[in-house]
Amino acid sequence: MLEKRSHRPLLGCIADDFTGASDLANNLVRAKMRTIQTIGVPADSQKLNVDAIVIALKSRTISTHEAIKQSLQAYEWLKAQGVEQFYFKYCSTFDSTPQGNIGPVTEALMDVIYGKGKGFTIVCPAFPEAKRTVFNGHLFVGNELLSESGMRNHPLTPMTDANLVRVMQAQTHRIVGLVDYASVSAGSPEIRARFQALQNEGITIAVVDVTCNQDLESIASAIADIPLITAGSGLAISLPNKWRIRGLLDLSDSSDILPPATGYQAVISGSCSQASNAQVLDFCQRGLPSFAIDPLADVSQVNMVQQAITWAKTHLMNGPILIYATTQPDIVKSIQHKLGAIHASEFVEKILTEIAKGLVQIGVRQLVIAGGETSGAIVQALGIKQMAIGPQIDRGVPWMSAISPCSEDKAIHLALKSGNFGSVDFFTKSFTQLSSLHHD
Repeated sequence: MLEKRSHRPLLGCIADDFTGASDLANNLVRAKMRTIQTIGVPADSQKLNVDAIVIALKSRTISTHEAIKQSLQAYEWLKAQGVEQFYFKYCSTFDSTPQGNIGPVTEALMDVIYGKGKGFTIVCPAFPEAKRTVFNGHLFVGNELLSESGMRNHPLTPMTDANLVRVMQAQTHRIVGLVDYASVSAGSPEIRARFQALQNEGITIAVVDVTCNQDLESIASAIADIPLITAGSGLAISLPNKWRIRGLLDLSDSSDILPPATGYQAVISGSCSQASNAQVLDFCQRGLPSFAIDPLADVSQVNMVQQAITWAKTHLMNGPILIYATTQPDIVKSIQHKLGAIHASEFVEKILTEIAKGLVQIGVRQLVIAGGETSGAIVQALGIKQMAIGPQIDRGVPWMSAISPCSEDKAIHLALKSGNFGSVDFFTKSFTQLSSLHHD
């Protein structure tokens, strides 16, 4: 017998950066969940008639104390919405450090949900569709260990250890264990049995092996009754099945419709990942207009912003433009050496944020942003509070629409791309796809 359709959110999500939040929301929409993404914890307590809420925080690289504080505020707001299950979302490459925030936030959420030292949850960053898999507790990016991938050179969260049990254990007082592939491949009953065996040993956090989508389906079934899960976005593809079986998801609803796109088109890239470097190169090789930000240039921050906006005004009417601070790892290290890692990051972020505001003020209404930290800073600076989730461009990256005071309260279409995501031609095909949505 099917349950009566719920008018309260089923899933409440806390994401530690903005691109990760849209990645998660994208997968939930693909699974036919009506999803809203908010920017930070909403100021009001209005009840939302949706299936899932994703609260986007910019908490990945801030102080641990502040990350916990913001995450608990998000939890309390979602709890007041009456959600059935909570989901702490981090990157599929587990972006963190031994002093990072994934472990402390997980522990703080477990303490408020279960009681101090009690309860059980999983660690599941895997996203096989994006070639992120976990085997014997080790995270792989494609065929490479995380520690041998481009993530080892990340300017803020370099990942030099692929062993997630070891990385997670360094960040929490709780004991971390492993649900290995033998248990996962045997299906949901064996996974649940392994969960119980770990808890009998005093282990309350378990890294879970995943090599394919079938593994995610088995895990999703096994965690159906666990109040808190922690994961990347991949698990969100299979998780809604339990509500679908209970008749709580209306599959006839269209969950990804956006208003028609208008205005100029622009890309802002602050990511220095291998994927973003390739995407910038592709854009430039197509002969499309691009403007590079040089943090070491002998001009003031204000002048650099003005130069970029002046340049943009002469090119926007001819199609998409690109403004980027993306560069190779050796150049990033040189800049960090001269300016300091934190100052260099904040300096570039501030420049790109001011440029984004200027672009929107002169009529850009279709904006692709590459990089988690860059996306978070720009969306906050634009005063955006909530975003509707549209169709997927590439795995993990949807188009979204929002209202910004900078756009005179007219709709802006946004794509927030994690640095590592997207095909080589992502910057150009994004706009092609968006323009075709209402002309099919």
